[in-house]
Amino acid sequence: MKKFLVSLSLSFITFINCFAEEGMLIPSVISAFESDMQAKGMKLSAKDIYDVNHSSLKDAIMHFGGGCTAELVSGKGLLLTNHHCGYSQIQSHSSLEKDYLKNGFWAKNYAEELPNAGLTASRMVRIDDVTASVMFGVVESESAEKRAAAMRKNMEQLIKDATVGTHYEAEIKPFNFGNHFYIIVKEVFKDVRLVGTPPNSIGKFGGDTDNWVWPRHTGDFSVFRIYAGTDNKPAEYSTNNVPYSPIHFLPISFKNRKVGDFTMVYGFPGETEQHVASGYLKFIVEKERPARIKMREKSLSVIDAAMRSSDEIRIKYSAKQASIANAYKKWIGQVDGLKRLDGVSVKIGKEKEYNDMAATNDKWNGAYGQLVNQMNKLVAEGSEWEFRYSMAIEYLYVGPEFYKLARAIDDLTTNYAKYKEKGELNAQIDKMIKGADSFFKNYDAGVDQKIFDLLTMEYFTQVNVDAESIADVNYVNGLSKAIFAKSILTNKDRYVAFLQKFKEKSVKAIAKDPGFKLYAKLTKDFKENVLPKYQAFDDQMNALLKVYVQGKYEMFPDAKHWADANSTLRITYGQLEGSSPTDGMAYTEHTTLDGIIAKYNTGNPDFELLPRMLEMHKNKDYGDYAQDGELWVCFTGSNHTTGGNSGSPVIDANGNLMGLNFDRTWESTMSDYMFDPNRCRNVVVDIRYVMWVMDKYSGAKHLVDEMVLVKE
Repeated sequence: MKKFLVSLSLSFITFINCFAEEGMLIPSVISAFESDMQAKGMKLSAKDIYDVNHSSLKDAIMHFGGGCTAELVSGKGLLLTNHHCGYSQIQSHSSLEKDYLKNGFWAKNYAEELPNAGLTASRMVRIDDVTASVMFGVVESESAEKRAAAMRKNMEQLIKDATVGTHYEAEIKPFNFGNHFYIIVKEVFKDVRLVGTPPNSIGKFGGDTDNWVWPRHTGDFSVFRIYAGTDNKPAEYSTNNVPYSPIHFLPISFKNRKVGDFTMVYGFPGETEQHVASGYLKFIVEKERPARIKMREKSLSVIDAAMRSSDEIRIKYSAKQASIANAYKKWIGQVDGLKRLDGVSVKIGKEKEYNDMAATNDKWNGAYGQLVNQMNKLVAEGSEWEFRYSMAIEYLYVGPEFYKLARAIDDLTTNYAKYKEKGELNAQIDKMIKGADSFFKNYDAGVDQKIFDLLTMEYFTQVNVDAESIADVNYVNGLSKAIFAKSILTNKDRYVAFLQKFKEKSVKAIAKDPGFKLYAKLTKDFKENVLPKYQAFDDQMNALLKVYVQGKYEMFPDAKHWADANSTLRITYGQLEGSSPTDGMAYTEHTTLDGIIAKYNTGNPDFELLPRMLEMHKNKDYGDYAQDGELWVCFTGSNHTTGGNSGSPVIDANGNLMGLNFDRTWESTMSDYMFDPNRCRNVVVDIRYVMWVMDKYSGAKHLVDEMVLVKE
């Protein structure tokens, strides 16, 4: 169900009336939107999209690694997702001798497909509203602790009932801040192997220059395969496993595209925050996002220079750089979009509508009339703790990498007695020693030290940790020299030697290590001071938002309400179209291979190509993948998407795969808070370009041959 946050009428843009639809719909309620979707061109029924008793589109949609979406495209478990979603796996298999990042990789047969420890792909079996069951026996007048305990007991029983006698897993998630609860039953596959990836010159074409920008020419895809036991059920990795035989997979649409074609995105959007108060949005735009952007800008200045200086460092840091840069540039666009739309003023206007409606009814006024003021007052009083929390995340978790080892050592020392009592101490130490291999394989102390120097100064300046450390360059320089010359956390030999000789006295000895000493000091403040106050602020705000959203449903019953994204399976629909995001600017709806060559000719290193691409373009060697003599690369649609929709299938009116969602335009990133149908566009790599790269460019036609191609 959906709710428009912005009172903007549908308008004539580009060449056709847009029908961009705000909202991310829960599949189990899609029947309520069937007629509207069919009126806009869809040929499917609601049961074709979501059916728990028969094969439907939902059975081809997989939650990939817990953070992206993927789709099944063959009867042999072949899986497509984005290149950036599979990037950490691609990077982990790469080395100077096997540089899959630079040159790509294509398995010629099952035996060459590469396993990935810990990678999962999950199919949603069903999604049911269990609000009444979760709230059964919960007495509103009782304490919060008693209500929570009763709800937990109910949820435990519901999960048990849903999974007993099956190999399924289940979880119950709150929607609308706890006004509704849904149970998600899923089948989790644990053997997912890398089948193929294009080189970075295709999969990351455009790099940071083009990220979040239109026009786009990125072949953002990678290929995996799900393996199962001989019974076709999930199994841990084994050479005895066989390719999974799916309940449903998506045929590939080779049909010509045109402006106005119906598009549906089916995937796992991560998080939206449509209901936040105007004061909170102002805090995000003016303080929180700019500070985080500045932190990441400093890290990237170090990493980018280091990657340009050495192939070894390029391979080590490619996945890390991509992760840091992605949010960095997104946030810049998000702030810009919200400012251009004057988002804070729009919010204030919507809050006035809410208050005015509450004032028309004594009951509503008593229940909802003060909520807006209460939320904005809470922001004024407590947002500083969210700011400090966010900065700590940027510094301690995204910043200098040696803090990751510090967390592992902290766990070992804190739980030393427990591990020893249970006889698990040696196993835990062995696990950490083995983990050191993968950590230091992708670590460069020189790079980390430069990041530490820049981010420590910025962090201390922003949050004023203590009087001794505030923006004191000599203090920071002294820390830096000691940590990178002496700490066990910045050198593999020192780290492993410490673990190999670990004894009870080591628990006290580590406190003198300069790297761990700083970590312990900062995390003590974080855990004892910042985290409790941030959690209190967050809990209070969520409690207010729960009632605020309840008021929206009650006071505006005819509005199109929808639950914020929360990494659960959702559907959004729109059409293939361009946009006019700012005055005097018009974006066409698709790009072609000609644009790739034009960008290459600028000389920008983000647009580097391997010689084969130039040769194939010169010869116009497009095979059956062209449309009117052009090879489409990407197109835009008016679908409401966010993080987590990466890799989501973009499905046509007949249920066939048109492309893979991988991005939004820069002007669209504000849609996490506020959707504008005239500006917001998702960016899609055309499936025909994906097939062309596999077949013609890479010689992996055997993979295309697995798929069902729809040409009429």
